[in-house]
Amino acid sequence: MIPLLDLRAQYQGVSHEIEAAALRVLSSGQYVMGPEVEAFEQAFAGYCNVRHAIAVNSGTSALHLALLAAGVGQGHEVITTPFTFVATTAAICLAGARPVFVDIDPVSLNLDPTHIAAAITPRTRAILPVHLHGMTADMDPILSIARQAGIHVIEDACQAHGALYHGRRAGSMGISGCFSFYPGKNLGAAGEGGMVVTDDDDQAAHIRCLRDWGQEGRYNHVMRGFNYRMDALQAAILGVKLRHLEAWTEARRAHARRYDSLLRGSAVETPHEISGCRHVYHVYAVRSAARGLLRAALASRGVDTGMHYPRPVHLQKAYADLGYREGDFPCAETAAEQVLSLPLYPELSERQIDIVAAAVRSDAYAA
Repeated sequence: MIPLLDLRAQYQGVSHEIEAAALRVLSSGQYVMGPEVEAFEQAFAGYCNVRHAIAVNSGTSALHLALLAAGVGQGHEVITTPFTFVATTAAICLAGARPVFVDIDPVSLNLDPTHIAAAITPRTRAILPVHLHGMTADMDPILSIARQAGIHVIEDACQAHGALYHGRRAGSMGISGCFSFYPGKNLGAAGEGGMVVTDDDDQAAHIRCLRDWGQEGRYNHVMRGFNYRMDALQAAILGVKLRHLEAWTEARRAHARRYDSLLRGSAVETPHEISGCRHVYHVYAVRSAARGLLRAALASRGVDTGMHYPRPVHLQKAYADLGYREGDFPCAETAAEQVLSLPLYPELSERQIDIVAAAVRSDAYAA
C-alpha cells in the first residue's frame, strides 16, 4: 500500500533531533509556555518575515483569537469560502459572527475576489481567505477590496506554511495570519498546535493576553480569555522540524512536478500553481468527473487517496441554519464532487510516484 501520508517516515529522518528536544523539555520541568515556546515563536516569526508570532494550542484557536483581536463579534459578518475544512467557519461562529460565503475560483479553488464586493454589507468586519491545499489565494485584489471597505483581512494559512504570493509569505499580508501544526500539516507537531502571525503590535498584545486567560501578569485578568497556550513539548518538536521545512517543501514541489509530467494528457486535471506564487502542496489534489471510480481503481492497486473536501461547508448539516442551499456556490460544489488527493509527502519515492501515476492513467475507470 502506498499511503496518502506517512508520518513515521518523516519521524525516522529526524528522530535523533526530536528525541533530544523532547528529553530537554521533560528534564526542564517547564511543560507549558516558557523558553521553548518563546524560541519557536521567534523562529517562526522570522520564517514568515513578520514582527510577531503568538503560539497557541491549535489552528482553530489561532483563527478564533485573530478574529476577536480584529474586533469581530456578535452581529458581525465575515466573508469566507465554503470549500475548506469546517474549522474556518467554526472559528467565525466561535467569535459570535456570521459566516458569509462566496464562491471559489474554479482554477485555484480559492476564494474568488470577483464575488467579494457584492457580499459586503454594513455588518462585514473581515474577509477570511483560505490558502487551500498549499496555494495562496489571490491576495492583492482581496486586500484592495478590504482597504476600500475599511475591513480587515485575516489569512487562514493553516495549509500553507512557506507558500509565497509574489514574494510575500502566506500569513504576512493581512492584519494577521493563522497556522495549524496538526500532525499532517507541512509543519506538523506530535499533537496539536497553532500560531498567529502579525506585524501589528496591538494585535499581538491582544492575542497574547487572550490565549492565557486574559492575563496581564499573574492573576491580573484584564479581559475574558481562554486557555489556548502551547505546550513546551510541541514547541520544541516544531522548532526542530522548522529547520527542515524548506527542504521538505522543495521535495514536495519536486514530487508535484513529477506528477504533473506523468499525468499530462491523462483524464485527470492536475493542480495549478498560479504565476508568481509558490505552491507548497499540502496535498496534491487532482480533479476527475469519475472520482468514485478512480478512487476505487487506485485502492485496488494499493494506492491510498483522500478527499479534501467532499462536501462544502454550506451544505453541512451543522451549518444548515445559515440558510444556504445546493446550487448557491456551483464552483465549490463541483470541486467537492471531483477533487481527489494523491499520495504526497517529502519521503515519497520516485518509484511510488510512478506507480500512482500509472494507476491513474490506467483504463480501469471511465472519466
